[in-house]
Amino acid sequence: MAHAIRFHEAGGPDVLKWEEVTVGDPGPDEVRIRHVAVGLNFADTYFRTGLYPAPLPAGLGVEASGVIEAVGENVTHVTEGDRVTYTGSPLGAYSTERVMPADSLIKLPEEISYETAAAMTMRGLTSSYLLRRIHPLKSGDTVLLHAAAGGVGLIFSQWAKLLGITVIGTVSSEEKAEIARAHGCDHIIYYRRENVAERVRELTGGKGVPVVFDSVGKDTVAGSMASLRRRGLLVCFGTASGVPPLDAMQLAIHGSLFVTRPALADYIAEPAERAALAGELFGHVAAGRIKIEINQRYALQDAVQAHREMEAGRTTGSSIFVL
Repeated sequence: MAHAIRFHEAGGPDVLKWEEVTVGDPGPDEVRIRHVAVGLNFADTYFRTGLYPAPLPAGLGVEASGVIEAVGENVTHVTEGDRVTYTGSPLGAYSTERVMPADSLIKLPEEISYETAAAMTMRGLTSSYLLRRIHPLKSGDTVLLHAAAGGVGLIFSQWAKLLGITVIGTVSSEEKAEIARAHGCDHIIYYRRENVAERVRELTGGKGVPVVFDSVGKDTVAGSMASLRRRGLLVCFGTASGVPPLDAMQLAIHGSLFVTRPALADYIAEPAERAALAGELFGHVAAGRIKIEINQRYALQDAVQAHREMEAGRTTGSSIFVL
């Protein structure tokens, strides 16, 4: 019997339940996939708490890797036995197997393991579009990156180094600072005891940075705006501390700033663009230019513990469930 993590009401980690589920045959444009590893992302908590509403009861998770066991009609780009990974599909990745739409699937190169894929598909593609699609960054630019020791942060910093971009990263502890530096972060700001904007100005000769990448949200948005140079871009790509209140007048006061709240789904919706972003990511990882370190592994049955540790800030880098 297949199993899945499901929740019947929004709330804290304890609403997550390990349940038996029935998985049928795939219909047209669908596949049945047996999971080998499942990604654990902070965004999963947004669905669990109701910040991102979902019809209940619901499964959880949007990222996993595994093997195709059956394909439905009209599916041509993957076949039975293919190794695949995905992110951005309908909720339900926290499961041993599932039926799902085939158009979300990305073929996985043999050089990349299932665990590595589950740890990096969402984070890697996020880093890919942040660095390659959001703003025309060039070698010599300096950017501010919040949560530099997080899963996206560690991939982003390594990739930025390949592009010649200097990264100023914020972290909460010496331990996380060491991890961030080891992955290419050039300058560290301890956001709990330092004034982020003042330190950014010191590090940039008073100019500020052209782009701030902010995945924290409410707690950091004021410092992010104050760290930008005139006509700079604030990229709010996450809300770990809650949705930031944005006053349009503050954008003018801080130098006619721009702001975007991007979602990965809109950067991988087109198959050609998804293939291009994934291809660049997989190429760097397969060649060893970007290393994916899995710092936390959990059994899928331990999803409650995993969510508690993630929300308490006790995780670094990538976390996965191993089946």
